[in-house]
Amino acid sequence: MVLVAEQAARRGTPVGVVDVCTAAVAALPVGGAGVSAMSKTTASHPLCSTDTISEQLKELQLTLGEGPCVDALTHGSAVLSPDLLTGGLQDRWPVFADAALEAGARAVFALPLQIGAISPGVLDLYADVPTVLNAEELADALAFADLATLLLLDARIDETGAQAGAPSPDHGFEDLGGYRAEIDQATGILTVQLEVGIDEAFVRLRAYAYTQGRQLADVVAHRLRFSPDTEPKRTDDDD
Repeated sequence: MVLVAEQAARRGTPVGVVDVCTAAVAALPVGGAGVSAMSKTTASHPLCSTDTISEQLKELQLTLGEGPCVDALTHGSAVLSPDLLTGGLQDRWPVFADAALEAGARAVFALPLQIGAISPGVLDLYADVPTVLNAEELADALAFADLATLLLLDARIDETGAQAGAPSPDHGFEDLGGYRAEIDQATGILTVQLEVGIDEAFVRLRAYAYTQGRQLADVVAHRLRFSPDTEPKRTDDDD
């Protein structure tokens, strides 16, 4: 897409998923966009967000385990929610819907990044007012999702774990390698501390982040120690 190529040219880097997100916001009636690497067997890892609200929406879904991105990945189809105040959505996402509204989103859309049986992630969009994507806009959104899919599948991972061509922290986006490593390391440590499997360890980590009103990265940074019979405690070497 021309818009995507133009965004990459402005940054002076090869085309990446951040350019897809930025171009999608420019072309569609949405306020922000983000891409998360997701699968049905591993935790979600945010790749990029165009603004603070998009970043919050991805974190909420990662922490809560519910929302349009989760459903899009599970069912392999686009999830279009023109108005989060719709009663059915309140029932569908009892915690996420209210939290997303509080964050500043009114409409949310999630499109799975998928080629055949391969699905490396989800493209999510939001608007701050009730919004319905018409046929042309939905087609454009799907085209952006297709391009993001190709970019993720073609991306090379360098020795530090960072995505080749991904934006640096100087551009205001999270580093995939660092974020993913922190979450994976923390989950692995919890499997030892709690003597449970990887899935249950991640559920415990996510639940603690939610009850404390914290992002997962913040919880990991505080180096909490869990035990099967007690509440998590901070280690002595914490700040």
